[in-house]
Amino acid sequence: MTKIPTTRIDRLLGSLGYGSRGEIAQIARARRIVLDGARVANVAKRIPMSPDLTERMTVHGAPLDPLLGMVVMMNKPAGYICSRKDSGPLVYDLLPDRWRHRKPMLSPVGRLDKETSGLLLLTDHGDLLHRITSPNLAVEKTYRASLARPLEGHEVNVFASGELMLSGEKKPLHPAKLSVLSPTEARLNITEGRYHQVRRMFAAVGNHVEALHREALGDLTLPDNLQAAAWCLLNADDTAKVFAKSSS
Repeated sequence: MTKIPTTRIDRLLGSLGYGSRGEIAQIARARRIVLDGARVANVAKRIPMSPDLTERMTVHGAPLDPLLGMVVMMNKPAGYICSRKDSGPLVYDLLPDRWRHRKPMLSPVGRLDKETSGLLLLTDHGDLLHRITSPNLAVEKTYRASLARPLEGHEVNVFASGELMLSGEKKPLHPAKLSVLSPTEARLNITEGRYHQVRRMFAAVGNHVEALHREALGDLTLPDNLQAAAWCLLNADDTAKVFAKSSS
């Protein structure tokens, strides 16, 4: 039988971003921490790190935030930056402020550039982050692009050839699937994550991306009711959809 590790309540809440040990002690004195229906008075008490803590503990009247392994899906709006330190609107501004202070950090899984919108994952699970972004797994990413000029008809074959070279690079891109939606709109499925790849692919065939939206990672898609700037928590079944189309 596997022994469940234990931790101090104040240490646990501190790692989830609720505050310093002193601040968490103040929250307890204000009778704002409840475990199994009882007010917590001693935050130095050690408790098992069981997954059901999120159901058994509340802080400020709300369920405890997810423990390590948290995965957030956001419908990122254009104009927001996937960074903690840059100036300007940040994706972290759209999340509860305490999540900036989680340890391990909540990090974006493959950044979307400032002007790209759509599906963005954030997690504190390092192994999951590296697995999704690993070139070996080749997780498929689906984008919808609005273009400055009408498509000329050759782009589907060029992108699928596996021979397209991006400016300044020495290795051709993997084959990519382009679906034409209208003369100036297309859906593109890629399995790489090179710097500004989609924008540079269209630039390589003489076009310009005016708007770019990520629709899916693997079989994980944005729910229709998840509006721009909104987010939701994912469970293990949701996360598994990311790998549904991967190569291994």
